Amino acid sequence: MKLKDKVAIVTGASSGMGREIAYHFALEGANVLAVARRADRLDQLIEDTKNFEGKIVSFAADLSLKDNIEKMVDEAINTFGKLDILVNNAGIMDDMSPVGDATEEMYDKVMNLNTKSVFLAMNKAIKYFETTGSGNIINISSIGGLKGGIAGAVYTASKHAVVGLTKNTGYMYAKKNIRCNAICPGAIATEIASSEFMKNINMNGAKLAGIGQALNPGTGEPTVIAKAAVFLAGDDSSFINGQCIAVDGGWTAYM
Repeated sequence: MKLKDKVAIVTGASSGMGREIAYHFALEGANVLAVARRADRLDQLIEDTKNFEGKIVSFAADLSLKDNIEKMVDEAINTFGKLDILVNNAGIMDDMSPVGDATEEMYDKVMNLNTKSVFLAMNKAIKYFETTGSGNIINISSIGGLKGGIAGAVYTASKHAVVGLTKNTGYMYAKKNIRCNAICPGAIATEIASSEFMKNINMNGAKLAGIGQALNPGTGEPTVIAKAAVFLAGDDSSFINGQCIAVDGGWTAYM
């Protein structure tokens, strides 16, 4: 049990990478507050993990709202008595638009969920971690946060911001025993392609981004991200801090 007696929050836990992270955390003994908008999906996750060492409790919330983020952190502490790990996974894709075609509406929605919600959750959790003397934050960014040409301008900006938050936080709080790392997935089989803005893709942007997409050596399953998260959440990674780790099958090695 790599995470026995740990308490974690996992956002975006109703599907894809978030679901697998919550699932594998519970499998490794962690108690998890699984957060997402779709309560029925969270109920199924609880059913699927009911015999695991760790316990999953659901928290239905829209993380574009600050009040829900504040309540999420409080709920984990009140339910399990503490908080050790925060996983910021919830996110949305843009429509692949370059900056000249992007709309302010899309910018606000994508940045609000992909970046501002991460900032607000970290802000709240860090204040708690400072009182306990330790903490661990795992942000889910993207190789789009490391490389600039494989998605639209807004999504890329949002994930670059998460990389910056991760590095700054890892350094600023290292002496307080609070770690912060990011996982930067490559192509992973998730539902992100069904995001609202992907229903009307900017074909010009998609064509240009497709040049980088052609270098992709393969698509991974969400489990590979979950296993990376388990590693970063556990003691085996205790001296890894402020890092943004690409889990991409070698995609960025070609870029």
